[in-house]
Order: sequence, then C-alpha cells, then structure tokens
Amino acid sequence: QVRLVESGGGSVQAGGSLRLSCQVSGYTSSTFCWGWFRQTPGKEREEIAFLDASDGYTTYRHSVKGRFTISRDNGKNILTLQMNNVTAADTANYYCAAERPGVAGECDHAMDYWGKGTLVAVSS
Repeated sequence: QVRLVESGGGSVQAGGSLRLSCQVSGYTSSTFCWGWFRQTPGKEREEIAFLDASDGYTTYRHSVKGRFTISRDNGKNILTLQMNNVTAADTANYYCAAERPGVAGECDHAMDYWGKGTLVAVSS
C-alpha cells in the first residue's frame, strides 16, 4: 500500500527557512494529487499546499503564499515543502498526503493516504 513518511521538521528561528520531505513508497499513479497539511493541538487540520498532477497546478493557503513551495521529484518519489520566512504561526505538525483522482482525473482534496507528521517549531 502507499506509504508516506515525512522528515525535516525541527526548530527554526522566525524568518528562517526549513525544508520538509515526504518519502513515498508503494504503488502510485502519475495521476495522483499531492498535498501538505498542518495541524496544531485543538485546531482542525488545514491544507497548506496542493499539487494537482492532472494539470500541474499548485494552490496555497493564503497565509503561506509567496513563502512556501510544494514540489515533487517523481523519479525519487519525494514530495517537498520548502518553507521560507517562517513565522510563529507556522508552528504545527506537518503532514504530507496523497489523493487518488476521480475517473475524469479530477482531485477534490479528499486525501486517501497520510503520513504520520513531522513537527515544526518556530521560535522568535
């Protein structure tokens, strides 16, 4: 089955940068969509970045636009979230996820596979 394992989390100073990686194993299709999500205690998980493989479009939560970048290395099966100019509000557990598209190739952001998460702690 598809397995996702995040890495790269840790402590970072506000204004600094961090790169999260998600190692993908198991069978995946070129039609899969990919996303990064985050969650803090007591709050609902929120989508941060999304990559739609059907058309290559990327979408970002407004609060991270211009600071975070989602990308995928298909050859190495690694999904990456580059985080720049981080703030205290970015402190959270970060999760990568994958979605099987519908029969028409569309993704609806209802993810099918999840990693266990990696903690990012931004200090001032």
